Amino acid sequence: IPVVVLDLQDRASMIAREPKHNPAARALGLTARNLAYVIYTSGSTGLPKGAMNIHRGIANRLRWMQERFSLSAMDRLLHKTPFTFDVSVWELFWPLTAGAQLVVARPEAHRDNRYLMNAVEAHGITIIDFVPPMLQAFMQDLEAHKVRSLRHVFCGGQELPASLAQRFLELLPNVQLHNLYGPTEASVGVVSYSCFRGDPSLLIPIGRPIANTQIYILDAHGEPVPIGVAGEIHIGGAGVGRGYLNRPELTAE
Repeated sequence: IPVVVLDLQDRASMIAREPKHNPAARALGLTARNLAYVIYTSGSTGLPKGAMNIHRGIANRLRWMQERFSLSAMDRLLHKTPFTFDVSVWELFWPLTAGAQLVVARPEAHRDNRYLMNAVEAHGITIIDFVPPMLQAFMQDLEAHKVRSLRHVFCGGQELPASLAQRFLELLPNVQLHNLYGPTEASVGVVSYSCFRGDPSLLIPIGRPIANTQIYILDAHGEPVPIGVAGEIHIGGAGVGRGYLNRPELTAE
């Protein structure tokens, strides 16, 4: 098997000449509105759309998560979401900004329940994320003694069935389950709801806005609808992205 050898001494003198402090963002003309990342989403049309998100949006999301859920150096987050999905952004950066440990799962691990349970047990994982169908599959094979380290489980991407949430809380009463919702165009997520045992809701709500975010339910004329009347979600605040890459007409819409 070929082995790659890195000669650290070869570049040591070059590295030593580099400054020991971070570059001054303001001096470089960088602001919170600079582009942070682009993730493509097909949307309902099936045509790829590159959602452009700025630093302010993802920084706001990460700060809200830290203030709300308080990661510490004792926490370990299992990063298993493919980087083509926006959940991977907070999976990667939240533990790093909070001084927690980031454990990177092997490729396609999100489809392997046995691997996930063994990884949680082996690494003492405290934070993990699932889309509801994957949580359903995970629960079918669950061995509770292997996931005793878990503190928080996050769900998003699809509707979280109330029956699944209640079954989860019955089997893992010491783990908190959170339902998150938000489009790729708004820095991963904009609302949050924490589930609880005995919740009488037949449908799990998507929750209330995160910090520095506004949610409006409007009718076809752009007017707020009364409570209980169906409408369309409109999002305002720090998380709203710049628009779509090379799609000015869609951005304007």
